[in-house]
Amino acid sequence: QVQLVESGGGTVQPGASLRLSCAVSGLTFSRYAMGWFRQVPGKERECVAATAWRGSAIYADSVKGRFAISRDNVENAVYLQMNTLKPEDTAVYYCAATARSTGSYHSRDYDYWGQGTQVTVSS
Repeated sequence: QVQLVESGGGTVQPGASLRLSCAVSGLTFSRYAMGWFRQVPGKERECVAATAWRGSAIYADSVKGRFAISRDNVENAVYLQMNTLKPEDTAVYYCAATARSTGSYHSRDYDYWGQGTQVTVSS
């Protein structure tokens, strides 16, 4: 049974940092590209970052220079370091796994999803 469990969300002030974690089990983690998505009510889920098997990454323009995705193929985990957070970063954040070797911006390319963790940026 494949499980993706996110953690690390919360409420922070603008300019603060958060680090999201996603623990993965039930699949050969090193053979899956991983992505972080976010969604706000009434909008489509959007990819903020994704990492390939070997760690090369892609980012949404809105988070380049502020967010960093990383993975640990020993701990079977993927992380999203979020710096200089803005109110528009408020969303539910999901991690996702795809059997592709490289990350994708498209949610349809992902096979497994976590349950999400809420991030709220507010003063």
